[in-house]
Amino acid sequence: MIGATRDFVCVRIDSYESQANQEIVRSYLRGRFENTAFCVLAPDGETRLTRSGRGPHHASRDFRDIAAIAARYRREGDPADARVPDFNSFKLALNVASADQRVLVLVAADGDRLEGAERRLRPLAWRGDIVGRFHYDFEDRPEAWREALLQPRGGEGIYLVKPGTFGLEGEVLAKLPIDAPVAEIGEAMAGANREFAAGTEKKVYSEHVREGRRGGKRIEMAMPYGEDRDGDGEIDFRGGMRRRR
Repeated sequence: MIGATRDFVCVRIDSYESQANQEIVRSYLRGRFENTAFCVLAPDGETRLTRSGRGPHHASRDFRDIAAIAARYRREGDPADARVPDFNSFKLALNVASADQRVLVLVAADGDRLEGAERRLRPLAWRGDIVGRFHYDFEDRPEAWREALLQPRGGEGIYLVKPGTFGLEGEVLAKLPIDAPVAEIGEAMAGANREFAAGTEKKVYSEHVREGRRGGKRIEMAMPYGEDRDGDGEIDFRGGMRRRR
């Protein structure tokens, strides 16, 4: 998932979605694989401007250093023209939205209409009161999302989704036409966010994990869970960790 704020470009790699994604993470961790990797890159997306490691502190322990790097580059173009971040599967989008406790904006349509909707949403997605408060997913296959949303006949449209506790299902808070005015979409998103925030308690990670394990909640991903901290190419399954298939 790639997106931009007013000043920075952010790349979030879905680490368990594919082997290719994991190879990107390994390239920043000298062959190891861990859940996260951090590095400041030049605008070409390739030139490394800092050391890389698992977190920002591996680049610098003083964020003023990173700010100084950003100040060397002049912004080009209008940030509102940046593409809206998109997950490569609805299943992952719903799960991450649940983990981050955000409303998920599902845009469902066919072909050109889906691309047109994404372009229309760009200025809204990067608006100051909207940016960072939602996740987005663009889907042209209804079978990818209907079952999880209990919408067997749901068709084209913009769905504002409240993710379930464990990100395995979702509740539709509002649905708008795919060609709804941008101002109307923004108002609906703000309302859905207020409703979600008012009725959702902040998760306590340890309690959430225990509850999920007791309830047998799990999401199947393309790659096995775990990390390869010794860089031997195999996921490490240490004591207390069970291999999941």
